[in-house]
Amino acid sequence: MKRLLFKAALAVPVLAAVLAAQPAPGSGEVHIQKVQGNLYMLVGAGGNITVSVGNDGVLLVDTGLANMSDKVVAAIRTLSDKPIHYIINTHVHPDHVGGNEAIAKLGTTIVGGNVTGDIADAGKGAAVIAHQAILDRMSTASGSQPAFPSGAWPTDTYMDEKDMFFNGEGIQILHEPAAHTDGDSFVFFRRSDVVATGDIFTPGRYPIIDLARGGSVQGILAALNRLIDLTIPAEKVEGGTYVIPGHGRLCDQADVVYYQEMLTILRDRFQAMIKKGMTLEQVKAAKPTRDYDPVYGATTGFWTTDMFVEAMYKSLSGSK
Repeated sequence: MKRLLFKAALAVPVLAAVLAAQPAPGSGEVHIQKVQGNLYMLVGAGGNITVSVGNDGVLLVDTGLANMSDKVVAAIRTLSDKPIHYIINTHVHPDHVGGNEAIAKLGTTIVGGNVTGDIADAGKGAAVIAHQAILDRMSTASGSQPAFPSGAWPTDTYMDEKDMFFNGEGIQILHEPAAHTDGDSFVFFRRSDVVATGDIFTPGRYPIIDLARGGSVQGILAALNRLIDLTIPAEKVEGGTYVIPGHGRLCDQADVVYYQEMLTILRDRFQAMIKKGMTLEQVKAAKPTRDYDPVYGATTGFWTTDMFVEAMYKSLSGSK
């Protein structure tokens, strides 16, 4: 089994300072970071957005929050004046698909060649590519949440994997079942050597396990293991394949391994407590995440440590 080096000497205060410097989601500013090859990362529009620019045009992975669409497009236009042809969604949450409708309207669809063969209506907006589960969820009301407007829905869906060629490189869209949600995918840009992960990997916080949308801790771990297999470190570990997470800083394989080991250790702790018959309240009182909380924990915001502990317990115990 492949075993790779990781940043064992990572200092918690240094990492916390790096994460604190990240722009707040939807804060009003979109920042551009060059990654490598044809790819750039947009930060500050909600979830991170990956932008591929080249002779063929523009391809996006995710679109951020709906109210940030104008600024996302303005940032893209500083990189390329070519049409936006493709949008790939990594999962269904609004901070990653919110800009679908507004941004897709500005693009044009390519028909034919080896890029697509199953998309009609040439010239009527960019193609929106996503796993079938994303279309199912976006087109259906859930509880008090209405369905997304039809203009935001995927126009091209896949099940296990979809391959395409754009801007001089092969692109693999790889479904990771029952991970952060049931519709998660990695997007692997093979020549640029970059993987966009969506919220399967978020280096500054505990992973969000969206149980209501089919997520599970075991699925996230399986996806992280696959991500480690996809990535290759450069000499002395730093660099090599770059990883664009759903939120937070640009990463490489070492960051993924560090994160995967954290989650594996916590998974094992929770399983041991559940095997002993401990209730959720008893597990919370035992504070099984205490040593990792300075790096990944939160007491306020939309995803707190307490919420993570509860999701871990329910995911591993099978409780509702």
